[in-house]
Order: sequence, then structure tokens, then C-alpha cells
Amino acid sequence: MTTRLAKLHATGNDFLVADAPGPSPAAARALCDRHRGIGADGLLILGPGADGADCTMTLYNADGSPAEMSGNGIRCLAWVAVTRGLGTDRRLVVDTAAGRRTVDLDRDAAGQLRGATVDMGAVTFDPAAIPFSGPTALDLDVTYHGVTYHGVAAGIGNPHLVLLVDDVDTTRVTQHGPHLEHDARFPSGTNVEFVTPAGRDALRMRVWERGVGETLSCGTGACVAAAVAHRRGLVDEQVTVHVPGGDLDVTLGATVRLGGPVTHVFDVDVPPSS
Repeated sequence: MTTRLAKLHATGNDFLVADAPGPSPAAARALCDRHRGIGADGLLILGPGADGADCTMTLYNADGSPAEMSGNGIRCLAWVAVTRGLGTDRRLVVDTAAGRRTVDLDRDAAGQLRGATVDMGAVTFDPAAIPFSGPTALDLDVTYHGVTYHGVAAGIGNPHLVLLVDDVDTTRVTQHGPHLEHDARFPSGTNVEFVTPAGRDALRMRVWERGVGETLSCGTGACVAAAVAHRRGLVDEQVTVHVPGGDLDVTLGATVRLGGPVTHVFDVDVPPSS
């Protein structure tokens, strides 16, 4: 029996979406392989909802490892959920491994989803909640190959290391990211954001994603980057985060709201051996 997959991207962060029960973690890794499979940054499984949720989201990184949350991925999942008739005209409630998330839907005149804004929950700097084993998540120094980075550990359902740099374009993301991802103080590994302020309302960001590598965008990363920069007094509450794949809109408050586009690429049927 074949499995139908939808491929979508949200500011270049691309995902495969399957209905539950969906492919296994090993199959997810094979399907996400850009040379031998379809290619994607991760695989999402759309499952049935319960107790007030319209659906559930299960996420595997490109290497087949589980992940708690993806701000770009949940918009891709929402596109598929809308085609299944889930949610209301304007809202979708999704249970994730990081907790329940509410997605406000932006549809075009034909009713198709073109973007969404997600209530991502609150950013935490509590080491135990990130998780991070150091005594404090703030004012960290990380040195690799003679380069010392200054940053903050933060969580928004998944772990992050946010590093403020002079210029994201010249920062050695692909050389240092693989090492920083496995910093021993992060027991679950970490996503790594390299961030440069660009005025009171903008940041430029590149990201090394845990279990994936450098990606064109990261929604959770944009949220924590904005929160860290705001904590440092560098930006206001409304921030546009410029990533290689496009722009993400972040609004800071008691919780963080993340807005951005979503694009359907194609659907494909894959055989059971994939």
C-alpha cells in the first residue's frame, strides 16, 4: 500500500507531511535524504485530535530523530489539515510534543491556506526547562577553533543556543554549527542561531538545526532570537527576522506569535519500502 506525502515549504524550510500512522523514523530519514529520497528538512505526521484539539503533529528531523516543535513545520501541517477539513475557517488547534498550539489561518479567496500565525508559547531561560545543564542560561561564552561566541540558551518547547554575531554572512555556520549542536551542556542537543541586529525592528539570522544542518529558515529559532535580542535591548516587540528563505514576523508578549507564509510544492505517492 502506498503512502501519500505532501511536500511543502515555509520560507524555504521544507517538510514532508503524511497522515497517521505515517512512515517510521528510519523511513523518514530515507525520505528526507536529498540525494536518495525526496528531500526535506523533516517529516510531519498529521494525527487525529482529542480533548479540544483538531489534530496532532509528530515531527522527525531529517536524520530520523524526534523533535518537539517547528514553527515553520506547523504551518505546513496546517496547510494539509485545512485540505482535510480540520479546524475552522480561521483557526486550527494542534497538539505537539511541546504542548498545544493555536494557529490563526490566512486563507486566499479560494479558501486555500497561504500563511498562518502561530501562538508559540513562552520563551524560557530556565536551564531545567530548556534543558541546559549549566548554572545559568544567560551570558554564555562558547569557544570553538579559536572563535569565542557570546550568547544565551533558551527554550520554546525545543532547545536553542542564540549567538549574537557581527555579520551572519561571514560567520562560519557550517563549520562551527555541527560542533555547537552537540555542546555537552545541552543533554538533548540544540539548535544554534547566529543573529545580527538590523535596527529596532529587524534581525538577520542563519541557523544550524539539530539533526538537520543549516536550513533556510527556522521558526522556533526566529522566536528565541527575537526574545534574546529584546532582552538585550536591541529590538522592540515587533520584529521581522530575515532568514535566507524569506521573512518571518515575530510579536513578543506573554507568549510569542510567529507569522509567515506556507507554499505547497507537490504531492507524491511512495511505495511501502520507502
